[in-house]
Amino acid sequence: MFEIQSGITLLLTVVLFVVKAFALVDCVTRSPADFAVRATLEKNAWLLILGLALAAHLLLWSPLGLINIIGTVAALVYLAQLRSPA
Repeated sequence: MFEIQSGITLLLTVVLFVVKAFALVDCVTRSPADFAVRATLEKNAWLLILGLALAAHLLLWSPLGLINIIGTVAALVYLAQLRSPA
């Protein structure tokens, strides 16, 4: 039973890490004009938020920790705002 729980936790950790990494790479490659058109935070603010979220995930590596949950929410908000159709 413990192996199943451990496997699910590892899978969740890796998936959430990939989501945060994808959001950060998308932010790096997106032009600053896209942020103005979407009326969201500036590119530099998102880079800081997503970079800190990814660094915290690397350091803490627990998907259900408070800081990692906040970072995951930030990455999902970024993706919802900037990756959705205009």
